[in-house]
Formats: sequence, structure tokens, C-alpha cells
Amino acid sequence: MPPAHTLVLDIGKSNAKLVLVDAAGEVLARRVQANAPMPGPGYTALGVPRLQQWLMDSIADLPERTRIARISISTHGAAFCAIDDQGLVLPPIDYEWDGYGAHRSAFEQAIDPFAHTGSPCLPAGLNAGLQLFWLQRTQPQTWSCIHHWLPYPQYWAWWLSGVAASEVSSLGCHTQLWAPWLGRFSDWAQGGGIAARFPPMRGAGDVLGPLRPELAARWGLSPDCEVLCGVHDSNACLVRYLPLPDMTLLTTGTWTVVMSTARPEDTPVEAELFNVAVNGQPVPTARFMGGRDFDHLCAGADPAWATQEALAALVETGWEARPLPGGQSEAAFEFWRQGRRVSGGVLAVPEPLRPALAAVYCAERSATLITRLSPRGSVVVEGPLAGNKAFGLALAARLGPDRTLYRSIDAVEGTVRGAWTLGCRPTAPLQLAAII
Repeated sequence: MPPAHTLVLDIGKSNAKLVLVDAAGEVLARRVQANAPMPGPGYTALGVPRLQQWLMDSIADLPERTRIARISISTHGAAFCAIDDQGLVLPPIDYEWDGYGAHRSAFEQAIDPFAHTGSPCLPAGLNAGLQLFWLQRTQPQTWSCIHHWLPYPQYWAWWLSGVAASEVSSLGCHTQLWAPWLGRFSDWAQGGGIAARFPPMRGAGDVLGPLRPELAARWGLSPDCEVLCGVHDSNACLVRYLPLPDMTLLTTGTWTVVMSTARPEDTPVEAELFNVAVNGQPVPTARFMGGRDFDHLCAGADPAWATQEALAALVETGWEARPLPGGQSEAAFEFWRQGRRVSGGVLAVPEPLRPALAAVYCAERSATLITRLSPRGSVVVEGPLAGNKAFGLALAARLGPDRTLYRSIDAVEGTVRGAWTLGCRPTAPLQLAAII
């Protein structure tokens, strides 16, 4: 039979996944690898060598691999790789590393205003432009050897195909490198010589070329297997929803991300930032580290305990989790019961109630961001919390009866489905169910 399958490489901050999807959109195989940072040259780096070795070992064992027609890539943002003609010159900085010192204030004084980039100044290394600014000044000899900077999805596309490319959804992910409303690199990126280090722009679903022959031979894949350019993961989730006007997508994972398809000129000024969709459209966005908050508040309790009954018990007993003022850590909470602060941290909360407490906290944070970003229209929830009953009920209660809420019932996660869609462009309908 002719090649028809799509292999999706989906690299999140916590885990990387290989998902083999057939032409009908059904998952044939899945492999998962936990991510871990590693020491870099003067900073904490993402574990690229470990992921490369995992790919070398895992793809060769996939079923029906001779029928893989294309490889599509989705990764988290705020990560860039530097390459020369031989390979990786500088591994990507882990965006949670924060050793920029006085260079941060110099960067913030040099960059363009929010109205130009749609990107605020963010903590740690979440502005990838800061990462490049710091490296340009602290490692000038290495900088001079760099042939290209590649966004993280495009690094993996280059590793697979040998073709270097840039792509808008990763460049526009709160980097300070992109001007969304002009559709080009920011004035600061151009003036500082950074933009010149990026390869030509390609679309997320564009075919860069065939798989490198040596990889095709090692893995037993067709020499004609195509490698797509790749996409920022939140924007992979958004791909199928772009045609829907005035809709808000809430994706849940390590990051809980709120994105609106409303036109930017109709968006309230409370938008935290603007991502850029695969079609170049500025996307009003807000987010928080909901997955880590949820895990911390569960404190080992089974998330499946976040039932309607547990939610009712939580309300009756009056437990609350509140973020500490100015807290940057996912563990920065205080706990209250019946209006009184309780000592002992999260373990003071009865174990059966912790998952419901986590769900309520994340629902309240999500509802606040949704309301600020897009005060009207329907809301779709994707990811792990889409099937969480307590979260859905708490979110519906917080948003009120005028908002229509849906949850994705697609068995395939949004990042993978979006990356698959870029390669196949199917006409399959969205799989949604109402949240009651």
C-alpha cells in the first residue's frame, strides 16, 4: 500500500511524544519520553541530545513505518537553536533558567514597545529575544560562528531534512523578534543584526524536503518521506479553530493557554500578549502554568477524584487555594477554610478534596483570563482538563450562563491533531461536547 501515515513529533516542556496517525486520523502507535534539562555552556539547556537518541531508538520500532509519508513537528515556544554547517553550535536555553543579570534591564531598554511586537516583558527566559541578546553579548566568539538561528520546531525539521527554515508561529511567540501587525521581524531584531541570522520564512505545513537518506535507511522509512516545517504547539491546537469567528480556545497542559480568534481590533486592552497563528494572524493570548499548579494542589491525590460530588463537598467545607502575592513559583499558595487561613500547606487539605480544589483554582484563573481576553462568544476546552468534571462545572459557573462551553472529545490531543492537520488538511469535523 502507498505511504499515507503521518508521524507527529510533539515536544512539550514536560514530555516529548511520537504519535503515528493514519490517513483517517486514527492513532496507530504512541511513544513518550520525559524531558529533562541538561548543563549548557554557561546556562541550563534543553536536553536535545537525549531526545535525539530517543528518536534514533524509537522510530525504528514503530509499526507500519514503511507507510509513513510525512513527519510533522510541534514544540513548545521560547526555545531557539544555533547551528552552523556541521550541526548544533549552541543548545537551546531552558526558558526557566534565569541567569541574565544586568543584561535583562539592557534588553528591556532596547526592545520595541508592546504596540509593535505584541509581546510584554516576561520572567526568566520566556522572551526568547532575551536569550539571543544575552548570548550575543556573553559568547561573542561562538556567536560569530553561527550560521542560522532556528526556532525549536524548525531545528527538528532541519535535523530530519537538512533544510533550514523559519516559521511565523514560533517567531511570534512572545519573543520580541516579530512585529505581528507588520508581518516581519521587529525593528529591534533587524537593527541588532539578529534577524539576519534566521533562514527564509516557510509555512508551518510546507514540505521542506525529504528525510535525510541516512535517517530513512536507519529507520526503515521511505526515502520519499516528507518533512514539514513545523509549528508552535499552542498554535497547532488553534489551527482547526481559525475559521470560527469570535471563539476562545482554552488549551490545558503544562501551560494553560487562552487564545481568541476575534479580530485584534475588537480585543480588549487586557490581552496579555499576542501570539501569531500559522496564517500570520495576531492572536490575543493569555496563559498561566496551570498544569503545574494543578499537580501541586493535588499533592499526589488522583486527579480522577475531581468529581461533581467532590466539588460539592469542597464548597460545603469552604476550602480555597489562593496564590501568594507576587509568587512566581507554582508552589506559591496559601490555603483558607471558611474564610480563615490554614497553616500546613496543601497537605492540610483532605486528600479526597485536593483534586477538586486544584480544578476550582485552575477554573477560576482560566475564567478570569477568558473574560479579560474575550468577553463574549463560545469557549472550547482542550487537553487534560477537558474531561475533568469539577473543572468544567466550576468554569461554567464562573463564566455564567451567557457563554457556551464545549470540551474536545477527540481522542487525539490538540497539538498532535493540529500538526497532523497541517500535513493532511482533512475535512473531518471538530469533535466537541457541551459542558453542562
